[in-house]
Amino acid sequence: MLEFAILGFLFEARQYGYDLRKHLAALTGHVRPIADGTLYPAIKRLVDGGLVLKKQEAGSGAAPRFMLELTPAGREKVRLLLREPAEVFVTDENHWFCLLAFLRHLDDDPAAQAAVLRRRLAFLTTPASFFYRDGRPLSAEDVDDPFRRGLLRIARVTSRTELEWLNATIGDLDARSGHAAVGN
Repeated sequence: MLEFAILGFLFEARQYGYDLRKHLAALTGHVRPIADGTLYPAIKRLVDGGLVLKKQEAGSGAAPRFMLELTPAGREKVRLLLREPAEVFVTDENHWFCLLAFLRHLDDDPAAQAAVLRRRLAFLTTPASFFYRDGRPLSAEDVDDPFRRGLLRIARVTSRTELEWLNATIGDLDARSGHAAVGN
């Protein structure tokens, strides 16, 4: 997820590592704080992979700073990852939010954006729960534990809100791409 987020932010604009770290922390820091020992090796992998350029520029003081920007291959990689996200980006909420933060970079392809949203919609409409009894998903009404009941009620409300947004947005994207809404 970190490398994807780095690529996503650099798709928007070239940035210094320090600024990139601030953006990453704002997006993912509440879930996974970004340490220098994690960020800079990830950047190095992207540079070594030919997806990111790292250029030394004069700093405001005596120390030089490194500017990061996507290569054309990096831009294509972002678009590919957005069009065909790994399953974890659809099923895991933290990965999903990261994907949503950058899905606008496919603004020239509303059909591809809608296809990604349809994958999330299919995931959310598959009966599931955090808790099961005899192989059956439990609802909030099925549990006596007030904390588990609370978790299930919060998840239900969140899912309903997301489902409404998904259906409306898929409809808008279908209209933009000239496709009739299917299965909404």
